[in-house]
Amino acid sequence: MQKAFTTEPARLDIKNVSVAYNATMALRELTFQVPHGARVAIVGPNGAGKSTLFKVLVGLLPLAEGEILIHGSPLGHHQDCVAYLPQREDVDWRFPVTVMDVVLMGRYGRLKWLARPTRADRAVASHSLAQMGIAELADRPIGDLSGGQQQRVFLARALAQEPHIFLMDEPFTGVDATTQEATLLLLDHLHERQVTVLISTHDLNLASTRFSTVLLLNRRLIAYGAPGEVLRQENLARAFGSSLLVTQDGTILVDDCCPPGEDNDHGGQAG
Repeated sequence: MQKAFTTEPARLDIKNVSVAYNATMALRELTFQVPHGARVAIVGPNGAGKSTLFKVLVGLLPLAEGEILIHGSPLGHHQDCVAYLPQREDVDWRFPVTVMDVVLMGRYGRLKWLARPTRADRAVASHSLAQMGIAELADRPIGDLSGGQQQRVFLARALAQEPHIFLMDEPFTGVDATTQEATLLLLDHLHERQVTVLISTHDLNLASTRFSTVLLLNRRLIAYGAPGEVLRQENLARAFGSSLLVTQDGTILVDDCCPPGEDNDHGGQAG
C-alpha cells in the first residue's frame, strides 16, 4: 500500500549515491540524511557536484549507483513535492512566456493530463507573486525583466508548487540586494512552514550565519553537520585545496578560479 505523502515527514535520505558523466565520476558514494524542515547550505568548489546533486534529486540525471528516498519512498514516487530553482545560466530567458505563465508551471504537477489551470491555481500563482513583491509584473514577458526580477519569478513558481522540499542552486549569485533580501525572507517563511530547504552557495559567511546545517562537498562528502564543526580549516582545505586562503587574522577566504556560472554540468564537469 502506497504511503500518504502528505502525512509523512519530508525526510531526504541519500544512500551511497554515485553519479557518472561518461567515464568521470561526478559524485562518489554520498550518504547523508536531511531531516524534515531542515535548512542546509551545500558548499564546495566549482566542479564539486553541487548542481549535479540537485539535478539527480529532481530526476534530471540518473544514478550510477545508490538510492534516494523522499518520504521514505524511492525517487519518482514523491508526487511533485520537490521544487527546484536552477542556476540562471541553465534557463533560456528568450522563451516567449509571461511571468504568470512561468509561475503557473508550478501548478502543473497537480493538474490532470491536458487540464488547464483552474481559478484556484491562478489564485495560488498570484499570491506567490505577491509574496515575492512582483505582482505587478504578472503580464510582462519573462525575457523583459531584470536578472533579479527573473529570479523572483522562479522563486514564485517554486512557491506555487507548494513543495515539501525546495532545492535552490546558487540563488544569490548575480542578483541585486533587493532580490537577495527577498530570498532570505523567503527562507525564513519556508522554515516557519517546515519546508526542507537545500541551497548551494559559494558564500561561506552566509552558510555559517544563516544555516543550521552545512554539507561540505567535493565529489565526495567532506563533512556534514553544524557550521562550526563543518567549516573548520582542515575540512575546508580538503574541499578547496590550493584555492583556500587564510589571512593573518584567521579569516578564511576561497579563491575559486572559475567565474560565476561555471559551476554547471557541461562537458563532464560537475557543478
